[in-house]
Amino acid sequence: MKKRIILISYLLFTLFPLYWMFKISITPDKLLYSEGLQYWPDVVTWQHYYAVLFESNFPQYFMNSLMLSLTTALLTTIFAIGTGYAFSRFNFKGKAVIIFVLLLTQMFPVVMLVGPLYNLMADWHLVDSLQGLILIYVAFNLPFACFLMQSFIDAIPEELEQAAMLDGCTRLQSMTKIVLPLSLPGIGATLGFVFTAAWSELLFSLMFINQQSNMTFPAGLLNYVSRFSVEWGQMAAAMILSLLPVLLFFGYIQKFMVQGLTTGALKG
Repeated sequence: MKKRIILISYLLFTLFPLYWMFKISITPDKLLYSEGLQYWPDVVTWQHYYAVLFESNFPQYFMNSLMLSLTTALLTTIFAIGTGYAFSRFNFKGKAVIIFVLLLTQMFPVVMLVGPLYNLMADWHLVDSLQGLILIYVAFNLPFACFLMQSFIDAIPEELEQAAMLDGCTRLQSMTKIVLPLSLPGIGATLGFVFTAAWSELLFSLMFINQQSNMTFPAGLLNYVSRFSVEWGQMAAAMILSLLPVLLFFGYIQKFMVQGLTTGALKG
């Protein structure tokens, strides 16, 4: 009973900021500063959501972020599967050096790399383009994704592949028919991690994007902040709407994670 109370208390503590943000999003502007500490507004309005969806550029920012995050997640996961499999199953010359370099890339502060990256993107004519952001996001998320996939593939017995190859499968066939189905939880976790990282990234999207048509939603939220005021209601509404893709994405990949765990239990 005590554990249940602790878990419920922690859940309420975690969800309360989301509830408060939703409360702000449905509170009229004139009541935001006059209501005091109330857990539900006296008057409910959906004007902030209407303004965000139909009177601002938020839908464009939203679609840019969605395309950017999905593309980054798919490309990074595809590369991570191959790299993680190679690290897990093969011993080759220079393997330790490659792993060390990948780890080394995670030790530098991101801010320190903005200047060199900007010069590189400018030489490639990728500044102020979503393609340039995708390239940067894939590069920064790939090392962790590779190690994440390697840890899941390490947990799959290599004897299963050897048995499949004795039955006539090639290395590629054993990977696609044995390793990939059993590593679905790892693939789902990698997709979720990369998608969330790309969806919420602000620094690079702020530094490399200037045109409103290419802006992502984290950078677009700054449009609700002016020199002398902040449009709290519309900002809260935009943030609530921005949570929907993450919830839907994780809801969709959850079945693959459960399927992979079930397959692993049956095969093991």
